[in-house]
Amino acid sequence: MKVLLAQPRGFCAGVVRAVDIVELALKKFGPPVYVRHEIVHNKRVVDDLRAKGAVFVDEIADIPAGAVTVFSAHGVSRAVVKDAQGRSLDILDATCPLVAKVHAQGQRYSKGGYEVILIGHAGHIEVEGTLGQIDGKVHLIGSVDEAMKLDIAEGTKLAYVTQTTLSVDDTRDIITVLKTRFPAIEGPDVKDICYATQNRQQAVRELARRSDVILVLGAKNSSNSNRLRDLGEDMDIPSYLIDDAGALDPKWLEGKNVVGVTAGASAPEALVDELIAKLRTLGDVEIEPLDGVTENIVFKLPQQLRDMQIAS
Repeated sequence: MKVLLAQPRGFCAGVVRAVDIVELALKKFGPPVYVRHEIVHNKRVVDDLRAKGAVFVDEIADIPAGAVTVFSAHGVSRAVVKDAQGRSLDILDATCPLVAKVHAQGQRYSKGGYEVILIGHAGHIEVEGTLGQIDGKVHLIGSVDEAMKLDIAEGTKLAYVTQTTLSVDDTRDIITVLKTRFPAIEGPDVKDICYATQNRQQAVRELARRSDVILVLGAKNSSNSNRLRDLGEDMDIPSYLIDDAGALDPKWLEGKNVVGVTAGASAPEALVDELIAKLRTLGDVEIEPLDGVTENIVFKLPQQLRDMQIAS
């Protein structure tokens, strides 16, 4: 069996920053450090941080007044920020800078008198945060069909922003429809979607060209991991999203000579190592890392932790 490893795969800069914020906060302030929602969508990451003293909660009301509190990488609404300030929480914001960029874009358009179209998945935590960051009217759509049916009053100034973890291809199709229906609409180029999302999707395209089956390591509630699995399927390669090596079904590999392996942006490399070890129990394995984009982006930590960054 040949195992092709996608490049890049696994942690992106935003996830590295978010996990570092929790770990450094635990070192600096001591446990417990409270985190609103999962810091990133991966059970292994959350369990490891919980074992070190992080406490994950659903709502700000679940956090004791004055406690050290981390907002997840997905971002939060202004209402959540206000609630946290009302409880005098010591806030460390782990919002991915690229998500924060979307917030800023949406706010800028809204202040300019535009109605904003947010391209994203209803109910996703990033989308909920973005909706709560933009004043004025926001239309949420997640498909070409919804873009076709969007009812906008004539003469309305329109702009769009996007969730960072979408399928690049699907988003491009939606934007094309919007520009056809509303020629004066403004918004970022599809290339402005998160660099890590684009790079990982391009790496899966390369995997699909050379693999008989694709295994994607990532959580079921991870949007970017789901899109990687979807992309493999779209290219007619059987593709499976698994939490870890324990979820591998050997039947998927029957008659398959080349196995492509990748990991979502919130999946640690340890999961890849464990999957390879599992594959080795099924037969001889030859590992071939593919060429791909090398990511060197590093995002700054919050000011409260910059001294810890230097020390580490």
